[in-house]
Amino acid sequence: QVQLVESGGGLVQPGGSLTLSCTASGLSLNQYHIGWFRLAPGKDREEVSRREGISCISDTGNTYYSDAVKGRLTISRDSAKNTVYLQMNDPKPEDTAIYFCAKGGTYLMEPFGKSWSRWHRYDLWGQGTQVTVGS
Repeated sequence: QVQLVESGGGLVQPGGSLTLSCTASGLSLNQYHIGWFRLAPGKDREEVSRREGISCISDTGNTYYSDAVKGRLTISRDSAKNTVYLQMNDPKPEDTAIYFCAKGGTYLMEPFGKSWSRWHRYDLWGQGTQVTVGS
């Protein structure tokens, strides 16, 4: 079964750190562009179009970040573990959200421009993991 599974969410204090994982089965993550998206509180979990693209790592290892998270989040990949990570440093209360990873579809190609952050460029999603930033 081809699937993505996120883990590592939880409660984190402002200024702390947290690392999210996206582990794949049935596919090799290093062959695809992998994005991280998040859904702010109060939004319907099933509304994919409301998810905000925050980071992406290309199949060649290029990394991309939205302005909202640049400098605080780091995306990386461990091919041996077939896992993509999202390290969150100095999280803020506004980072509270459900975080999803997703696999880039056929029409997501470098050079990306801003396309890496568009939800409709991805064709496989994980179930999400909740991150709450608070004390």
